Amino acid sequence: MEMTSYQGGIQMDKNKKEKEILTNQQGHDVTDNQNVRTVGNRGPMTLENYDFLEKISHFDREKIPERIVHARGTGAHGYFQSYGTVNGEPISKYTRAKVFTNTEVQTPVFVRFSTVVHGKHSPETLRDPRGFAIKFYTEDGNWDLVGNNLKIFFIRDPLKFPDMIHAFRPDPVTNYQNLERMFDFVSRSPEAMHMITFVYSPWGIPATYRHMQGSGVHTYKWINAEGKAVLVKYHWEPVQGIRNLTQQEANKIQGQNFNHATQDLYEAIEEGNYPEWELYVQIMEDGEHPELDYDPLDPTKIWYKEDYPWHKVGKMVLNKNPDNFHAEVEQSAFGTGVLVDGLDFSDDKLLQGRTYSYSDTQRYRVGANYLQLPINRPHKRVVTNQTGGQMDFREDYGEHKNPHIDYEPSLLGGLKEAKNPGVEHEPHVEGNLQRKAISRENNFGQAGETYRRLADWEKDDLIANLVNALASCHEEIQQKMVEMCYQCDQDYGKRLEDGLKNATSSREEKMEKAVDMAEEMSKPSDPY
Repeated sequence: MEMTSYQGGIQMDKNKKEKEILTNQQGHDVTDNQNVRTVGNRGPMTLENYDFLEKISHFDREKIPERIVHARGTGAHGYFQSYGTVNGEPISKYTRAKVFTNTEVQTPVFVRFSTVVHGKHSPETLRDPRGFAIKFYTEDGNWDLVGNNLKIFFIRDPLKFPDMIHAFRPDPVTNYQNLERMFDFVSRSPEAMHMITFVYSPWGIPATYRHMQGSGVHTYKWINAEGKAVLVKYHWEPVQGIRNLTQQEANKIQGQNFNHATQDLYEAIEEGNYPEWELYVQIMEDGEHPELDYDPLDPTKIWYKEDYPWHKVGKMVLNKNPDNFHAEVEQSAFGTGVLVDGLDFSDDKLLQGRTYSYSDTQRYRVGANYLQLPINRPHKRVVTNQTGGQMDFREDYGEHKNPHIDYEPSLLGGLKEAKNPGVEHEPHVEGNLQRKAISRENNFGQAGETYRRLADWEKDDLIANLVNALASCHEEIQQKMVEMCYQCDQDYGKRLEDGLKNATSSREEKMEKAVDMAEEMSKPSDPY
């Protein structure tokens, strides 16, 4: 027995050592990872340095294209559990989605938090909306709820999105941020005033990812077993509470740590301080609702709580950090079109535009088979007739299908359609094809209401930030922004107008001063 145990120990030790051996991607042991093969110990390299060529070629391709928006981000794994009720009633009254009706299951999730406009290694203290995207690995397949921390957006028509992002990004000639470009666009896009009011207040700089709200932003639909639909909005409320930063506070943090939000989330989870969010929904009867002074599908608008109460329907807990940032966070891919049975789209134009754009972006950025990656793959078994494309690494081709049949319908043993688990939702649609704005724009009403509901310190920060940003803009842009602020609220417009009159230095002048300071404050060094 002792000898058997001893031999078992030797075998285990051998296996452990084998697992520690470095190999190349062909499985070949690497015997020298320090030196390339050369003619003599200091001569030219030979072309057949296979290990080096493989290693450097992969390194050259290590980084996939950066996301056009939401490039800077982090993420975590966890679970969501439904409470199964809405305002004391069974949730099945409104939706047949099992992720909500099955309260016995903890649905695995992966959540990615991000900033929107700035690059992959930009500071996490910059004024910007924050992305809040959740991938639910449900028993019916993936559901992606791709939203932001704020409950609204800058625009309502997807045709404007590329122009908006171009205006918000660095100047294409100088490659530094010029807020005049942004406000040039905003001053001609009055629907953005509500979002500007939020973004330039402390709500534009959440303290950490753990302390910010999340929102689906858009209006979606829930479908019950009878095929009846209701309009729904999603809201994530952090159990940790909501915390935001003023510009001055953010500046201090940025001077010491520009990764503070990523580090905060990672360390909280490592320490077992798992962040939690409760999910609330607002429900509205499907329809146009002419009694409202806004269109309920308009993503620049809020449904006020006093009109449409929030109902608590579940909780999300994040309890595991990624094992590898690139494999899980960077390659995670979301899409607003990823819905499961019982969930549906509304006719929100921006939502419908995003539904094409997001998945198309992932196919470009990660590849045609991005859904085969472990972080994106559904936990439910996938069997499809889609085939080929770069990096198709499936191994399950459907054990109960004829492998020669990659089409449907077929009488020869191909895949078959599933039975619809409920009555199909069939909304009635009628009208002329048009290129027109919605009829109830009301671009300034809610922006003014949001301004009036801000705390005094939030108003002060909002005005200071807007003055600082607008002081270097052309006078026509300043005038247009002041005019629109007056239309939102008289005090809002007056304070911005007075602030611009009294502005002693613009943001542009401060930036120029910082450039000069770099040379003036630095000390010369001798060459070596």
